[in-house]
Amino acid sequence: MLRIIPFFQSETQLVKALQQNESRAQKAVYERYAGKMMAVCTRYIANRSDAEEVMIDGFMRAYERIGQFREEGSFEGWLRRIMVTESLMYLRRTKAWRQAISLDEVAEEPDYEWADQALKTDDLLRLVGQLPEGYRTIFNLYAIEGYSHQEIAQELSISEGTSKSQLSRARAWLQASLAKLEKENYGQIKSRSTVG
Repeated sequence: MLRIIPFFQSETQLVKALQQNESRAQKAVYERYAGKMMAVCTRYIANRSDAEEVMIDGFMRAYERIGQFREEGSFEGWLRRIMVTESLMYLRRTKAWRQAISLDEVAEEPDYEWADQALKTDDLLRLVGQLPEGYRTIFNLYAIEGYSHQEIAQELSISEGTSKSQLSRARAWLQASLAKLEKENYGQIKSRSTVG
């Protein structure tokens, strides 16, 4: 039986090979991290082909700037930060994150107990993915990436108040979506019980 020995046994070896501009190291990094980095980019950019283009740009930027990686954290974390930055640069160029929507429909709060019991992680990620781009950008940076409002303001060249406002609107939008989903599911359950 033929046993394939990986070229790079450790992250340190992989980083050193990247610093020497080895193409097989670049290929290994892409193969190892593309799925995770695509997930990061699609959290910010709804259009999958645009997100893929941003991800590829992110890998290219990582290869160019590998000398800046100081091994103070994980390589994956450093790469993830590059992908977030590339996604934000794309959104700034297209100005898509500045969209605003009316929250007039946000009248009732969802039953959070129902949400805890009935919703799966995929359902929540889908709802976050449906947020308007501006709200989704702020929500992802704050709730998922752990940025402060000050850091978000610096990244997007906005005020901290705008960041807080966008986050508040994102939460309200998610609450409205949860309430709507709850009603739809309650209606389906009720119609099944009257049929049977």
